Amino acid sequence: MNSYFISDLHLGLQSGVDENKKLAGLEKLIAIAGSGPSEFYLVGDILDYWMEFRHVIPKYFSSFLCLLGELSRSSTAVHWFSGNHDFALGQMFTEEYGVHCHYGMKEMLVQGKRFIIGHGDGLNKSDIGYRIFVAMVRNRFNQRLLSGLHQDFSIGLMRYLSRLSRHKKKPSGASESDFLFQYADRLAGEKDFDYFVCGHSHMLRQERLHNGQAEYVNLGTWINGSYPYGIFTGGRFSLQEL
Repeated sequence: MNSYFISDLHLGLQSGVDENKKLAGLEKLIAIAGSGPSEFYLVGDILDYWMEFRHVIPKYFSSFLCLLGELSRSSTAVHWFSGNHDFALGQMFTEEYGVHCHYGMKEMLVQGKRFIIGHGDGLNKSDIGYRIFVAMVRNRFNQRLLSGLHQDFSIGLMRYLSRLSRHKKKPSGASESDFLFQYADRLAGEKDFDYFVCGHSHMLRQERLHNGQAEYVNLGTWINGSYPYGIFTGGRFSLQEL
């Protein structure tokens, strides 16, 4: 059994050339995962924005959905952790593709090891503005209201909110990475786990926590021309690149 982890692809953000490169990398990784028993963990911000409608699928993500369908048909278990861009995943991914959708940080058993997995957004309790924003966009009434409007307007609003979120956190990548590491370090003093896996800060990092037992892993991002991923196999986690 191999378990694969990716984060922060932000599909839909960049130019056609860059988007095609990310999709090609994802296709390659899915082919690798589908060649044997595996699990696939999408650790947030896979899409740069998402709005689910009852009868319409945004055209920007048709290629991604084809790849997701291929992955689900390979009998690979797929877990998707919502991020601050793909913040409301909806029911389609579960009903049509068999994806297990999660919100926040989750404790999971992966090949017998104790993992804490999540995108990493919303952990700073002092960020009241972001917590209000998340409560609004994940409210089912607001989602139904927005999905009832014309799709071009709703998708345009999602793209605007995505840019707003990016501008808000743009200057703080390094400090955000430190915050996530420190959060994991404090958590290791409160509970037992083997790996804390996240994304969000776009800072690729794997480091042992101060308790000497657990490891912190940040999966980095695919928007800078590199395509990192994590693989857990044989009781060991490693960061690799396509």
